[in-house]
Amino acid sequence: MKVLLVVNPSASSVNARTRTVIQKALSADHRLEVATTSRRGHATRLARGAADDGMDVVVVLGGDGTLNEAANGLAGSDTALAAVPGGSTNVFAHILGLPDDPVEATGAVLDAIDAGSIRRIGLGSVNDRYFLFNAGVGFDAAVVEQVERRSGLLKRFAGHPLFIAAACSTWLRHFDRRHQAFRVTTRRVDEEEPGDPTTTGVDGMFGVCLNTDPYTYLGSRSLSLSPGTNLDSPLAMVTMRSLSLANLVPVLTGALGFGRTPVAECRGVSHRSNLAEAHLTGYRPVPYQVDGDYLGEATDLTFRHQPAAMDLVVPLDQPAA
Repeated sequence: MKVLLVVNPSASSVNARTRTVIQKALSADHRLEVATTSRRGHATRLARGAADDGMDVVVVLGGDGTLNEAANGLAGSDTALAAVPGGSTNVFAHILGLPDDPVEATGAVLDAIDAGSIRRIGLGSVNDRYFLFNAGVGFDAAVVEQVERRSGLLKRFAGHPLFIAAACSTWLRHFDRRHQAFRVTTRRVDEEEPGDPTTTGVDGMFGVCLNTDPYTYLGSRSLSLSPGTNLDSPLAMVTMRSLSLANLVPVLTGALGFGRTPVAECRGVSHRSNLAEAHLTGYRPVPYQVDGDYLGEATDLTFRHQPAAMDLVVPLDQPAA
């Protein structure tokens, strides 16, 4: 097979030794080309070029942001995407059941490629951007913005503690918890038109549109917001109307699997699944993120399910969620 390895040299788990070992493993039985990203959006252009050149697989050694960019370059093509975890969180690699160690993950990817374990999966999209696992609006995007404000070196080594600290700081000082930020209207796959937003819409401060679950991970423990959502199903939308501690604590414990009440049944939470589309209107410009990448602020966002959008290399005995 013709394989392109896309490497993000700034990713936290990427170093010269690891990269050399992975390159040797991929080149043993496949025609390998290697490309290194140098700026934001570069992985999209590299992946799109690989698809245009008839490459069979694009293997991404990097974090979720690099993987998202590559997916945006491959959507609609016949070139498959493979993930090798190289970032600090690696949500999508965790969802696929890949080992945390990038060398071990490469072995799992090679076994899957050799066995032809490639599936056509659905993607989510928000406006003109695809996402693999989720797109968040409001509070979580504000947290991502605070993380991205930190230096690259701090992001590289602090990992999950940095996200926890940023979440606390954002809740205390960097997000308006007194006023609703947006309104969301949804349309299920069995509905022809969305409902009247004045009667069916939901106001919120934090919303996440999920293409698959879990939402993210804290270490090895998953935060699950919509357990029935997976890469073969339509989207789900989880909206929190309040960010008070009385509402946040049950949601967090439920998402971690400690609470008795599922997230969908928690007070102040709206959970809608089997969605073909969701539309969000901001009462003010609201921050949003896609697969962990902060994209800025918007007042108008449309989320859509894009079925059978991309080929994905799936580890053996670890069906994609």
